[in-house]
Amino acid sequence: MARKLDLTIAIPVKNEERNLPDCLKSIGQNLAQHVVIIDSGSTDNTKEIARAYGVEVIDFVWDGRYPKKRNWFLRNHTPKTKWVLFLDADEYLTDDFKSELKATLHNSDKVGFWLNYSVYFLGKQLKGGYPLKKLALFQVGAGEYEQIDEDKWTQLDMEVHEHPILQGKVGVIKSKIDHQDFRGISHFVVKHNDYAEWEAARFLKTFTNSPSLHSWTWRQRLKYQLMQSIFIGPVFFMGSYIFLGGFKDGARGFAYAVLKMSYFMQVYCKIKESKRRIHLVKQVGSLGTGDVLSDRLITWREN
Repeated sequence: MARKLDLTIAIPVKNEERNLPDCLKSIGQNLAQHVVIIDSGSTDNTKEIARAYGVEVIDFVWDGRYPKKRNWFLRNHTPKTKWVLFLDADEYLTDDFKSELKATLHNSDKVGFWLNYSVYFLGKQLKGGYPLKKLALFQVGAGEYEQIDEDKWTQLDMEVHEHPILQGKVGVIKSKIDHQDFRGISHFVVKHNDYAEWEAARFLKTFTNSPSLHSWTWRQRLKYQLMQSIFIGPVFFMGSYIFLGGFKDGARGFAYAVLKMSYFMQVYCKIKESKRRIHLVKQVGSLGTGDVLSDRLITWREN
């Protein structure tokens, strides 16, 4: 039997009974020394499924402040292995990925790796569109996910859209992980509305004053620049569907590009709406009581 990798696979979950079994099957029994799920109060059979597969279950209750799930896990349940891989329940390790992973981790001078993902939509893998990449594999102790002071501005556990800040060289594993959510379009739409809320809040909190800005990729910088423009939706659509080959997927590619365009338009509108609210609240402070506008703004703010 081949020796298991000096690796912990951590799977943050909430109500993932539909996706989790195939995720755990894709990992197998002989890949990593440790597999753990970090559960945020699942009310379905998620935890029972994990235990049936012999996987450790850690309960996490977020108080709305830093650290969130992934950093909380790294700090309070620090893996004893050299490497940690954060995997979502709707991500499935392919044989090619596992082979490259084994070859890479046995002899590497890198402290982390960008991972590539195949995206599935309406039951089939997309041939085109923007590539999905995440810095989700790194050495324990090499860094943490970027810190954002949230102060309860959302109850969403959205570190999936953040990335770790690492001290050292970062490489790439080319073989892809399959990203396929079996919960359907309704969940896709609801999830992206939550993501849009988070992206807008993150933009207002960090884009102009964040110590982690210097470590952002050029794609992240470009995305956040465009978030201030009404053209972010059309730009994303043109890039995804035309320039990056989304048209190769026909109607599915068109629908996917339109839904993602809608997502970025939501982000833009939520940013504008939030800025307007901030401006109105500042007006309250500059007006005296008894003024009709002031009274209305105070009432709005309290509600």
